[in-house]
Amino acid sequence: MNAETNKSLESLAQQFAIEGKVKEVKPLGDGLINDTYLVAADGGERYVLQRINRAVFPDIDALQTNLVKITSHIRKCLEDKGVENIDKKVLTPVKVSDGCLWIENDGEAWRMTRYIADSVTRTNLTDEMAEVTGYAFADFHNMMSRADAPELQETIKDFHYVSFRIKQLEDAVAADSEKRLANVQPIVDELLQRASEMTAAERLYQEGKLPKRIAHCDTKLNNILFDKSGEVLCVIDLDTTMPGFVLSDFGDFIRTAANTGAEDDHDVERVGVNMDVFKSFAKGYLKGATFLSPLERSLLPFGAQMLTYMQTVRFLTDYLNGDTYYKTAYPEHNLVRTKAQLALLHSIDAHLDEMKQYIDNYKL
Repeated sequence: MNAETNKSLESLAQQFAIEGKVKEVKPLGDGLINDTYLVAADGGERYVLQRINRAVFPDIDALQTNLVKITSHIRKCLEDKGVENIDKKVLTPVKVSDGCLWIENDGEAWRMTRYIADSVTRTNLTDEMAEVTGYAFADFHNMMSRADAPELQETIKDFHYVSFRIKQLEDAVAADSEKRLANVQPIVDELLQRASEMTAAERLYQEGKLPKRIAHCDTKLNNILFDKSGEVLCVIDLDTTMPGFVLSDFGDFIRTAANTGAEDDHDVERVGVNMDVFKSFAKGYLKGATFLSPLERSLLPFGAQMLTYMQTVRFLTDYLNGDTYYKTAYPEHNLVRTKAQLALLHSIDAHLDEMKQYIDNYKL
């Protein structure tokens, strides 16, 4: 980061209602969507300054209004439970000096939160960590399922709706703009044959049987902050938190964290579902998710199928469209991703009865 950029960021950070003067700004983390910086003030306080990707989140007002509603509600829930050190257990947005929730600078949107000191994210998942992470996401769902939970807006339209993703695939197949369809026709056929099966949650919602709740919609291990002893502090990255199905959140964690291979593994023989991780995460989640209806509980394994299917569809759609959405490292990258996700889906299919049995038999 050059001196001119640093000076510009310091000036930008000073426009927020921070305590003291900006002393230092340096890059923080490696997020793929938003650029993030750690701001140190001369009074000792630290803050997180973030540039919001407007291509992903075009409605910044909705995004930031949601964030304030979510964090205010979580703070109230923690106060009701008598939790100590609440500032470490929930994100705290920092307003601009004029009271706004974000600032525009040279066409870019920026926001700020307080930095949670002595916090870390984890990348290596143990069975024990899977369990505490499951409990953390369940606790998040519990708080957001209370009767006094706020109404939130969709920050990304149709983000986790399988029928929308299937329509995108059908459009890509019809266009075949890159003349790649012949290379993947058997995969297309398999995915479209399963379309009715994989849109079951949406039909159950339309029939009034499956509720929509507030879902996080990005339930990865690195979206949990831990203290240095390994205890969970809070759930972070709340930008996609919006109405949805909690089984989607359950399933997305299994898709991302319980894969024995890589998301873009060239060797599909390495790809499969780690049942130890599944059981540990499910144990923690079921321990905390006191709000679940019997139907929601029974559909948790289906959530793993549904989200893995949906991601397979999304990678294949992007491949057919000429790799316009996901960053690729080589020409066939999205096809490799598609095949790896499909292998994971097949593994989940094969273990579905074992998953259902574990959920059905689990007792606190």
